Amino acid sequence: MTHFEFVKSTYSTSSGECVEVATNVAGTVAVRDSKRADGAVVEITDLAWASFARTL
Repeated sequence: MTHFEFVKSTYSTSSGECVEVATNVAGTVAVRDSKRADGAVVEITDLAWASFARTL
């Protein structure tokens, strides 16, 4: 199993509503809900993530 090192978004709120992102695995960006650390993890390519971020 891949070991992701998640960090919270700088846009996180103090009420805990935030997203965590891991970029420590080459070619992959992993995203999860910080309130559900044992929950689902969405894995996308780093190119797809860059495209998503540009669109925002």
